Amino acid sequence: MKEFNVCIVGGGSTYTLGFLKSFVRLREEFPLKKLVLFDIDPERQEPIGKYGEILFSERFPELEFSYTTDINEAYTGMDFVFMQMRAGGLDMRAKDEHIPLSMGMIGQETCGAGGMAYGMRSCVDMIKAVHDIRRLAPAAWILNYSNPAAIVAEALRREFPGDKRLLNICDQPENVVRSCSRLLGCDWEDLDPVYFGLNHYGWFTNMYDMKTGKDLMPEIRRRIKENGFLPQDAEQRDQSWLDTYGMVQTIMNDFPDFLPNTYDQYYLYPEYKASHLNPDYTRADEVKEGLH
Repeated sequence: MKEFNVCIVGGGSTYTLGFLKSFVRLREEFPLKKLVLFDIDPERQEPIGKYGEILFSERFPELEFSYTTDINEAYTGMDFVFMQMRAGGLDMRAKDEHIPLSMGMIGQETCGAGGMAYGMRSCVDMIKAVHDIRRLAPAAWILNYSNPAAIVAEALRREFPGDKRLLNICDQPENVVRSCSRLLGCDWEDLDPVYFGLNHYGWFTNMYDMKTGKDLMPEIRRRIKENGFLPQDAEQRDQSWLDTYGMVQTIMNDFPDFLPNTYDQYYLYPEYKASHLNPDYTRADEVKEGLH
């Protein structure tokens, strides 16, 4: 099999650690020749890079691994570029979330005023990065995970309308499917979902059993109503994520026709999400009535 050259943009992110471990685990299915981490913050990237050096020296010694702040070294000759940049860093994320919250509005990195501000920054940086990649690696596949997913995807579609190797991906719809497999006690790969909407604002209309062709959505709806909803890896999640998945039960009580993406809560219950510590906003029926 061909061995690929891969670059991870945002190499200083703590999420990069999971990438590096996955490349070791999947080395037979996705063989690598070269892996480069790229970040504009050398201090943030260095500990991740040092970890990679130790990991690969022990478990993947033949891999050519490096980390850099030079775009020429990062992009030249790449087959795949994974994009997970955070424009403005965590300092700007704090502003995106806290400023709207201070005004009683949604404070979230992909939705509302904060999401729009983050989107404007991300679009500028992403467009520049894709132009740089296309100059240095014209045939590379670009897989973008950077948020806000829908805003960035639309900006890139307009700037690069004919680029078929530029993919914008969000894992949250898949995470909902995986969580349904936990609820049903089955393998998530046996589930065939039907989904409509955007990455962060969508709904599942059906969830088919690929072995029998049966639509499992009625059973999913019943179990969520009776038992609530947990992420597949609930034991590894903090309370904020358990609360996020727990809102699925609330949403389906009010809108029972479809299974929601977890981000739908920010659109449907803005007062509740902005004022979740206020007892006046703890009941979904009160919030829904207020929205009307």
